[in-house]
Amino acid sequence: MHSGFRWQVPEHFNIAEACCGRWARDGGDGRDAAKRIAIREHQTGARTTLYTYRALQQAADALSHVLAGLGVQRGDRVAIVMPQRFETAVAYMAIFQMGAVAMPLSMLFGPEALEFRLHDSEAVVAICDESAIASIRAVRPQCPALRTVVAAGAAKGQGDIDYETALAAQQQAFTAVRTKAEDAAILIYTSGTTGPPKGALLPHRALIGNLPGFVCSQNWFGFDGKANAGTDAVFWSPADWAWTGGLMDALLPTLYFGRPIVAFNGRFSPELAFTLMAGQGVTHTFLFPTALKAMMKAYPRPREHFQLKLQAMMSAGEAVGDAVFAYCQEQLGVTVNEMFGQTEINYVVGNCSSLWPARPGSMGKGYPGHRVAVIDDEGQECAVGVPGDVAVNRYDIHGDPDPIFFLGYWKKDAATQAKFTGDWCRTGDLARRDAEGYLWYEGRADDVFKAAGYRIGPGEIENCLVKHPAVANAAVVPKPDRERGAVVKAYVVLAPDFMADRSGFPGGADQFDLEMTATLQAHVKTMLAPYEYPKEIEFIDALPMTTTGKVQRRVLRLREEERFRASPAPR
Repeated sequence: MHSGFRWQVPEHFNIAEACCGRWARDGGDGRDAAKRIAIREHQTGARTTLYTYRALQQAADALSHVLAGLGVQRGDRVAIVMPQRFETAVAYMAIFQMGAVAMPLSMLFGPEALEFRLHDSEAVVAICDESAIASIRAVRPQCPALRTVVAAGAAKGQGDIDYETALAAQQQAFTAVRTKAEDAAILIYTSGTTGPPKGALLPHRALIGNLPGFVCSQNWFGFDGKANAGTDAVFWSPADWAWTGGLMDALLPTLYFGRPIVAFNGRFSPELAFTLMAGQGVTHTFLFPTALKAMMKAYPRPREHFQLKLQAMMSAGEAVGDAVFAYCQEQLGVTVNEMFGQTEINYVVGNCSSLWPARPGSMGKGYPGHRVAVIDDEGQECAVGVPGDVAVNRYDIHGDPDPIFFLGYWKKDAATQAKFTGDWCRTGDLARRDAEGYLWYEGRADDVFKAAGYRIGPGEIENCLVKHPAVANAAVVPKPDRERGAVVKAYVVLAPDFMADRSGFPGGADQFDLEMTATLQAHVKTMLAPYEYPKEIEFIDALPMTTTGKVQRRVLRLREEERFRASPAPR
């Protein structure tokens, strides 16, 4: 596949045309354009609202006219602060076809996070709904470049312009600008798991760079195996469309292939996930390991309760682990395809169980079109089995430019240059490569630590803990120790049944914690090396998470360091 794959990146390319315009005009593959569904808006206990590609294009045209009337020009940043809903997809298409830059912001951001991004990006317009309007209004005085707030949904009347009223006044088609594939399309801020967030500027061509990985990780999504598109694929992911996982791994590639994606604005729960997938006939999905762990604990045998049509599943953000891997195979009937990527270089490594074996715990292999390697500090490729930094080369094996690459960090040239060693773009994630080319995740460079002289990667210990029925989720960090430098500490979230047992334990919660700690330590000792078991376990209600579903081990690590500094040194 690698040797035969060649990139086809035209000089001019626009995401909106590829993801909406062409389907709205003729429907493609023999389908009636007026009936091709783009968005299936799901509401719990209510009838699903269906929106066609034609309706999506008409609304996008109207919004483009509105934004042009507000003075938005090519290259201007327009913030989108809305959850999964039809208006969010409309906003992306409208901004792309104008040649402006879409800047997605999570509705979960507080005022401080919103202010930083709006001010740093110099966004001129913000489109938001009731989920974020109060925060937008609160920070607006500190964002002088923000000229206009467009209020959608139940936020009507709380912005400068009402979305619905403004669009209703625009009925003409919009003539899309002719963007180059290299032109900027998206400014998306990194999640900040290892430091302050940076704005990664993505070009239109980045979507093309995503496609091989998306197709592979979804077991040939969009195709029926007969050389043309013709599947009944329906996609859904709880991943927020404001993040790379929801935007580049779900919304845009699904629309690129002219298929429907389910939009749901609500709180995730295992019951919700299974009910939605069964009711909407979801065939392809992207679920974070955190979500899969919760689903596994809540429904050990889900097919006894739900009729599922799953054909493929991708997971990313954290290592899935063999317990969840086996659950997906045995109970969901799909082999989960783990994927690895970053906002800056997304969808570069992963599995495709329909074409090559997915191995539990492995990140997979470099997807066709991407030259991926494990490199050392000097930029040289590491030998088999030797850990190093996962990196992607600017050029594929044929010497052609890889379209996946971001243009650079917004207003941070030094940070952009530091990301590269020659033509290698470093991810900051450590892995080792086996003899067959599979990559095995070792953790973030700053998550790996030494305890009593041993190098510890948290993923293997966390995976081991989650295999115990009492554990819903776990995070492992170093706890500073004056004698040994550091010891292994685990933060554990108990499964619901065990949480209830803890509150009613005869000896009290403290006694429960002592006994459960001993039980979990013994569990780990039977499965891993002696130096890997957690010397200390702390039970907490929830792990600190980014809005993209990644565990913020940095928060826990800093907590331990602060406690250490506050504790008196022994005399």
